[in-house]
Amino acid sequence: MKRAYRVAASITAAVAVVSISPSPAFATPPAHQQPPPDTASKALAQYKKLTKQADQVNEDLLAARTDLDKKRAQLRKATSDLASAKAAIKQAAADEEAFRGKVDVLTNASFQGARFNKLSALLTGSSADDFLERASALGVIASDNEEALSKLTGAVNLATDAKNKAAAAQKSATDATNAAKALVAKISKTKANLDAQIEKVHTAYNNLSGGEQDLLRGPVDNSVYLGPAGAGGHAAEVAMAQRGKPYVYGADGPDTFDCSGLTMYAYAAAGISLPHSSRVQFTMGKSVSQNDLQVGDLLFYGSSAGSIHHVAMYIGDGMLVHASTEGVPVKTAEAPYGAGNDFLGAKRIAG
Repeated sequence: MKRAYRVAASITAAVAVVSISPSPAFATPPAHQQPPPDTASKALAQYKKLTKQADQVNEDLLAARTDLDKKRAQLRKATSDLASAKAAIKQAAADEEAFRGKVDVLTNASFQGARFNKLSALLTGSSADDFLERASALGVIASDNEEALSKLTGAVNLATDAKNKAAAAQKSATDATNAAKALVAKISKTKANLDAQIEKVHTAYNNLSGGEQDLLRGPVDNSVYLGPAGAGGHAAEVAMAQRGKPYVYGADGPDTFDCSGLTMYAYAAAGISLPHSSRVQFTMGKSVSQNDLQVGDLLFYGSSAGSIHHVAMYIGDGMLVHASTEGVPVKTAEAPYGAGNDFLGAKRIAG
């Protein structure tokens, strides 16, 4: 049986992640050009502002990487379809040649007098039985010829269809490749933006006092947690086993995590594959109300589906576990607002 978890409301309020505000119209000077904060409260406010911005850029990067993985899968499928279509063309050409040869043999036999019409068979036959035998043989030859012609037509149609499929597969492969290249360029730019933002976050964190850093980290929770049976319970146990491990942007374990990296890691241990993106994770599972939360449900934060920047996991007894942000280890908090006051909704991944 799992124990209940409670975190002081003051601590929860101090480390809450708030919604992302739209970027200002004016450019923010580089970190080295900004004067250091002259008070502890200003340092903490600057740190929170920068971490929110970095969280948003990190999620943009993760969503782009997930999209790139999809494009690469499309390219692999298109390449496979193209190979299959080419094989079908080769087989159809061989079948067409074989059937055409058979038709040619029958046609030549007809020209050489091997065919007799039924009247000729009747006139030359010495008896009624002889006529029937000749007429039957003539029917077999005609049937063979008709069957060969039918197969030839089918082979030709198959070859044509295979060529069309090959062309479509080739276009699909080209489109997927171009899309993947464009996405790689976008990811590279986003990664550069994230690296610059992380540098600012580190500078802001170093400006915090020791007490403020301790406040962000929160109390250490080493209590034993046992989840209920099922994939959701197992995922919650795995997530809780990561308490105290550092937050690193883009990390998915086993020693460091970001928010969606933690939920992906936990559910992978339960046999369920999730993408490394809170926005894409939000498209999975089924929606559940805040009053119907079960262990293992995922909690999402953002003003809309397109602006989701954080995900946490419900562990029962009104509590959650999450990898919140830079400088804060994996920890528990009250659900759902202990992970942010912009709670958007919950999804049930298992069950």
